[in-house]
Amino acid sequence: MKKNFALIGAAGYIAPRHLAAIQSVGGELVAAMDPNDSVGILDSYFPNTAFFTEFERFDRHLEKLKRRGNKIDYIIVCSPNYLHDAHCRFGLRYGADVICEKPITLNPWNLDGLLEIEKETKRKVYNILQLRLHEDILALKKRVDALPANTIHEIDLTYITSRGNWYYTSWKSDLEKSGGVATNIGIHFFDMLGWIFGKCNENKVYQHRHDRAAGLLVFDRAKVNWFLSINYDTLPESIKEKRQRTYRCITVDGMELEFSNGFTELHNRSYEAILNGNGFELETTRPALELANQIRNADLVSPPSGAHAFLQKPLTPHPFNRRWKV
Repeated sequence: MKKNFALIGAAGYIAPRHLAAIQSVGGELVAAMDPNDSVGILDSYFPNTAFFTEFERFDRHLEKLKRRGNKIDYIIVCSPNYLHDAHCRFGLRYGADVICEKPITLNPWNLDGLLEIEKETKRKVYNILQLRLHEDILALKKRVDALPANTIHEIDLTYITSRGNWYYTSWKSDLEKSGGVATNIGIHFFDMLGWIFGKCNENKVYQHRHDRAAGLLVFDRAKVNWFLSINYDTLPESIKEKRQRTYRCITVDGMELEFSNGFTELHNRSYEAILNGNGFELETTRPALELANQIRNADLVSPPSGAHAFLQKPLTPHPFNRRWKV
């Protein structure tokens, strides 16, 4: 039976992945909302979608549909990070299941409130944790699981997704709204690391600025030196020469796992899993949310000589950012 979807955050960067995923599972996008009306992308997928720039009208439209027996099955949350909690609550109380982009909440304790509403409404919130579905990451987990449990791996994690000037005037560069670099672009990686290597027992933060963050995480089965950045200057020269702006790399015990590709279909797989009853539920997200929150509020410590090599690069702060001391 065809499922009905409604989307909050239709003009965002990630929305097209969700539109393609809805289409891939044979669903129908019935309604969409975004304060920004630059949503021409809808025409490529669901041109008949009812679109709203005001949340109140979007809310009333969904209620009318419910009264007419055409209730929404899934409400998708692609709004700014600091609104995810409220929009998930809205979806549950409406009576739909919710599919939410990362992070579900900025503060891990807010999960408890969502869990209570799930019980009340008998509906679910599902998070998009697409790295758990990436073929290279699945292969890494299989490799790690096959080794003795007391094996401690040495990991270097690098993720650079360079952003233009617009980023520094958007909500994404506001620590209170996005959670900063470690939360906004790091949350999937923290989830993936915990999923593969177990509980995090030590967390040291060497740097946390408006455009990069770095530190050390010690899990049950791995020591991880990590570096995250949105600054183009931090890219390796070999990547710049290819005119690429994104670099994802994990080095495991000296062997490089470069996984910059293979992301196109991951939202499709996520939706298939959710509709089949195998989506990632709220409690699954808690360890990564707690870790990101710790990083966001940690006191910085001086990096040792064995810290991530990219941390040593002298870099100029971006001139457009005014929200962080750099």
